Amino acid sequence: MKKSLIAAIAAFAPLWATAQILIGQTAGFSGTVAAGVKETTDGAKLWIDSINAKGGVHGQKIELISMDDKFDPKIAKENAKVLIEEKNVLALFLNRGTPHAEGILPLLDQHGVALIAPSTGAMSLHSPVKKYVFNVRATYQREAEKAVTHLHTMGVTRIAVVHADDSFGADGLEGAKKGFQKAGFEPVSIVKADRLKPDYAAIIPVITKAESQAVLWIGSGTTVADGVKALRAAKSAAQVVTLSNNASGGFIKNLGDQARGVIVTQVFPYERSYAYGFIKEAMALAKPKNMELSPAMLEGYAAAKVLVEGLRRAGANPTRAKLVTALEGMKNFDIGGLEVSYGPDDRTGLDFADLSIIGQDGKFKR
Repeated sequence: MKKSLIAAIAAFAPLWATAQILIGQTAGFSGTVAAGVKETTDGAKLWIDSINAKGGVHGQKIELISMDDKFDPKIAKENAKVLIEEKNVLALFLNRGTPHAEGILPLLDQHGVALIAPSTGAMSLHSPVKKYVFNVRATYQREAEKAVTHLHTMGVTRIAVVHADDSFGADGLEGAKKGFQKAGFEPVSIVKADRLKPDYAAIIPVITKAESQAVLWIGSGTTVADGVKALRAAKSAAQVVTLSNNASGGFIKNLGDQARGVIVTQVFPYERSYAYGFIKEAMALAKPKNMELSPAMLEGYAAAKVLVEGLRRAGANPTRAKLVTALEGMKNFDIGGLEVSYGPDDRTGLDFADLSIIGQDGKFKR
């Protein structure tokens, strides 16, 4: 009797082993964006873990398979190929980086796999519409434009722009140019910087020589933090503004004693605002884990809300195609104070943009 029972269990074991929803993630868990990647992923896991604790989606638990691409676009593409073709994930989720996401696009088309909530505001993922990309955050162009507009309203007209020498940097620069055009003036200088190892000895003199009142610095967390330090070492008091890819506690930590006063654009509301249901919800889930919410964590949390809702709508036996159809039909989905919508001609999701400043206590202030 025992043997037959063991045999029966063994026969069903493969079914149990696959009774999970596999979701793939490739991101820079090491390298210049590691701090932000960890926080966005931690935020996503807050919601995913809470769903799994209640039995998952339609009785299946969500398993997030995360691979480190070291913030290298080539490795990101290799990881995505492994996740899709070997791990057989249902979807890709919360990858990091503009050129990284762009490199994955052909794989999405080839296999009909959704990429949900890429952690990038690249316009190339919004327009023209990519069938398999479902964004859950505003574009970098909107952020950069808002940053320039904000500085202009403060009476700042001598603004320098430093941007990474990649598609992310070019995208942010395009948004900044829109802001300058609307404001009716030009930047005092535009500096292109190596995306991984900027030459600060060459960059800083350009900024100081132009007597810049402010610098819009478009780059990864570590490179921007080191840039701020180099700028202050040169005795420049120029206001530094950077984009939401650096909206993490790790970025503040990297800045050290130079953090105070740095402005960071945001694509989600204030992480301690009780006016938004999803923020209160995230706070409650974070408290038992002794975690303090950051803007980066909120991005991950919102992304997970969209992922889970898509899985629910895809039904009890989700396929890649069913998930894409479910997401495409998502209209005015309330994640808790903000609504996410998609359609055949729209993959924006959310279009929220705001500004924050790092206070003396090392926290973002609105």
